[in-house]
Amino acid sequence: MDRLQSMRIFSKVVELGSFARAALSLEVSNAVVTRYMADLETHLGTRLLNRTTRKLSLTETGQIYLERVRQILADVDDADAVASFSAKKPSGTLRIYSHPGFGKTQLAPLLPRFAKEFPDVVLDVRISDRTVDLVEEGIDVGFFLNLQKIDASMIARKLATSEVMLCASPQYLKQYGVPKDADDVSNHKCLNFGYDFMRDNWMVQGRKGALPEPRPIPIHSCVISNNADVLRVCALAGMGLVLRPSFTLGDDLISGRLVRLFPEYSLGEVSVSMVYPSRRLLSAKVRNFVNFVSDQFPHPESYMWLS
Repeated sequence: MDRLQSMRIFSKVVELGSFARAALSLEVSNAVVTRYMADLETHLGTRLLNRTTRKLSLTETGQIYLERVRQILADVDDADAVASFSAKKPSGTLRIYSHPGFGKTQLAPLLPRFAKEFPDVVLDVRISDRTVDLVEEGIDVGFFLNLQKIDASMIARKLATSEVMLCASPQYLKQYGVPKDADDVSNHKCLNFGYDFMRDNWMVQGRKGALPEPRPIPIHSCVISNNADVLRVCALAGMGLVLRPSFTLGDDLISGRLVRLFPEYSLGEVSVSMVYPSRRLLSAKVRNFVNFVSDQFPHPESYMWLS
């Protein structure tokens, strides 16, 4: 059995939702797809797919196996592409999208360094709260927060994890007092993102088992926005308490313009992923940019501190 081909067929069957469509896409017969899938499940000693006359669905083991298979196939394609494109010089326009929080504080400082190393690449950078369709809008690489929906067909490489922090300006704390504990947040003015799941409550969880389960803290929002810059300006002006990922704080905490509250509580985290349509036959400009950015974030599971 060709293990690599079996993995490719399994991945394609899941992607397209049918043996027949996978066979058509891979330009093989239905019988070949069926045989490879049967051989793969026999080799593994477990069922990967639940089959009915109308649909296919992954088993729990199949889901776990699929995640690893996709990574293995991506790495194989990556190695092939490196060999194919190693002699080509990166050039042309590189179209990049980023969510504002990451784009302004983390991505922007990297661009001059990349441009110096690859001067023939023109950087077309688009910063927006709107979740874009990379393929439809012709974007080469995107940077998405985990709160945004990413197309399952995209390649997503996690870059960093950022701790969510509760902050307020010294001006606000002087006027309204420092909250005594997490429950006291309910008695304060809050600056809130416009997500439905946090419109009325903020979730808190104590560290080191102090509060083993997350619990909601009712809040009273005086400003609601889907833009972190708006909330930052309002926080700096002393309008209320604000929740923000650490990577968006810049030097606000270091300079004392904002004060962190309740560091002993866990208020959630935000991860950032670099996303692109495919690893197959990436152009030299995209491949070099992906590798350049990945090198800057070697520990995606560790908390990113302030920029």
